[in-house]
Amino acid sequence: MSLAHRIRIRDVRTLSDDWYVLKKTTFDWLRSDGSWQTLSRETYDRGNGATLLPFDPVKRTILLTRQFRYPAYVSGHDDLLIEAAAGLLDGESPENRIRLEVEEELGLRLQDVRKVFACFMSPGSVTEQLHFFVGRYDASMRLSAGGGARDEGEDIEVMELTVDEALQMIRDGRICDGKTVMLIQYAALNLFAGKNALVDR
Repeated sequence: MSLAHRIRIRDVRTLSDDWYVLKKTTFDWLRSDGSWQTLSRETYDRGNGATLLPFDPVKRTILLTRQFRYPAYVSGHDDLLIEAAAGLLDGESPENRIRLEVEEELGLRLQDVRKVFACFMSPGSVTEQLHFFVGRYDASMRLSAGGGARDEGEDIEVMELTVDEALQMIRDGRICDGKTVMLIQYAALNLFAGKNALVDR
């Protein structure tokens, strides 16, 4: 049965329409026992995005960023957040968008990028589906030092780490966001033989 047959929308209210769109929806949900239940949920619509982990299989290195994230700061994280390059699609295909983001943030023009999976990062409240990519890099692909777009308030540091250093960084509690942990784990298991992965194959 399609979900369209299990949901009846009663009311949709826009709570905020500034940076992204926050809505509150009241709906009836057909439960698995056949009864209807009225529920209310808030959804934060920020569009879909893409993220990429550049890797060098010879040096066993990856590239990450460090940047200020205000929501992490107000949650008690008193440091720059470590992340994989990423951005919202804004009408572009996932592959085109992530190529542009990697050039802007990391200063690299990658030859080949490969999509490895996609998922909803916070399906309980955020509509965003994130597309995950990896791509080989080397020194010949460097166009600039990166750093992001100043007019968008970006002030990005580029980090080059071995995958083992990145895994140890996570174990030591140096906070990364979820997408970055997922990509580092993917790299350890699939790109660098997996011997020091956070979990077994």
